[in-house]
Amino acid sequence: MIEIEEDNMQIYTKSFLHLLAYALLSIVIGLGAVQAGEERDMQGWGIDDPYNQLYDVREFEKIRAWVVEIKEEVPMPGMSPATVLMVREGSNLVKVHLCPTWYRKPSEIHLKKNDRVKIKGVWAEIDDEDIFMASKVKKDPDTDIIKVRLTKDGTPFWTMTPEQIAMELKND
Repeated sequence: MIEIEEDNMQIYTKSFLHLLAYALLSIVIGLGAVQAGEERDMQGWGIDDPYNQLYDVREFEKIRAWVVEIKEEVPMPGMSPATVLMVREGSNLVKVHLCPTWYRKPSEIHLKKNDRVKIKGVWAEIDDEDIFMASKVKKDPDTDIIKVRLTKDGTPFWTMTPEQIAMELKND
C-alpha cells in the first residue's frame, strides 16, 4: 500500500512540475511578446523626431569621397550619439551622419582611412553646419558597406522591423 502511495505521489509531483514549467514558460513568452510590441525609446532618432524630418528625399545626391575618420558625435541636443563618417570630397571635409551608435557602432563600419567611398543621401543643415545624411555607403569598387535608410523615401532602418529590413536587403 505504501508503494502505491509513493507511486501516486511521484506521478502527482511530476504532473505538478510539468504544469509549473508550462506556466512559467507561458509567462516568459507573454512578457517577451509585450516587450516586442512596445515602441523602443529612439532617443531622438524616431521617424517623426526633428532630426529625421531634416531628411528630404527630394534633395537626394551621390558623392564620392575619401574616408578620413569614423567617430561618434551627438547630432542635436537631447539625442543619443551618431556614427559619423568624416570624408574628404575634393578639398572639402564632409561630415556624414550614418545612424545612431546603438544601431551601428563606429567599430562595426568596415572602412578605414583613405578608403574610396560612394555615398548616397541628402544634405541638411544642423546648427548652421552642412552635413550629409547617408542612406547607403559603398566602398570602391561597388562593395556595399552599410545601408541605413530606404533610398525611395528615407525611412531609417532602425525604425523598421527585422522582417522589413531583411526584405529590403534581400531586394537590394
